Amino acid sequence: MLEAVIVDDEKKALQSLTWELTNFSDEIEVKASFTDPFAALEYLEKNTPDCLFLDIEMPTMDGFQFIKKLTNKNFPVVITTAYNQYAIKALKNEAIDYLLKPIDADDLRETIVKIRKYNAKNFTAERLEKILMNFNANAKHKKITFNTDGKLVFLESDDVLYAESDGNYSTIFLADGSKMVLTKKLKEVNEILPEDSFFRIHNSYIINLGKIKEFLKTDGYVVLQSNHKIPVSRQKKSGFLDML
Repeated sequence: MLEAVIVDDEKKALQSLTWELTNFSDEIEVKASFTDPFAALEYLEKNTPDCLFLDIEMPTMDGFQFIKKLTNKNFPVVITTAYNQYAIKALKNEAIDYLLKPIDADDLRETIVKIRKYNAKNFTAERLEKILMNFNANAKHKKITFNTDGKLVFLESDDVLYAESDGNYSTIFLADGSKMVLTKKLKEVNEILPEDSFFRIHNSYIINLGKIKEFLKTDGYVVLQSNHKIPVSRQKKSGFLDML
């Protein structure tokens, strides 16, 4: 049974769509319905339905504005409209399908097939990610795991030279000369890296202790085997020397 949420500013249209969904198919249960798009956004921040049926023409906030404001987008969106000209725009705004009012039973069945395919694809990806993460957590030699660009990257400690902060992003510099940009603050990266191998020697840098070639005490810098020169902050110097 698919759990659906409906958003439509017209109460009669909301009731009609609820009736159509309930009577045209035994595969959908209407879990919640809203005439107020702001109340719907609040609900969807805490709840993830299997699908959302969204009216496109609402006076306080149209459907496209609604989609942009969604913080939780882990479900397919179906646009409902009485106007066919919205179809192309709807599909470009992250909707998987659109339904013309009044809704035809055959169109609804096709939409349900699309919803199920969407959810199956995303469930498989999510499930595989959990399997990989659990396997790595239980592995004898646990690897460092980064989630970036829609993929999981598994690295050995020896693969990483250092990490550098760039505001809300961090860059991981690797021993093979490549680098990865993560949408994580350095504090979050520090929590991922093994504390016995890595040390945050500066607000902007975390280094691999096994990659240090020199420590220039007077200048307050470490030189890595790659010849990268990384500053050591005064606040971190004592802790850094203890780790060495």
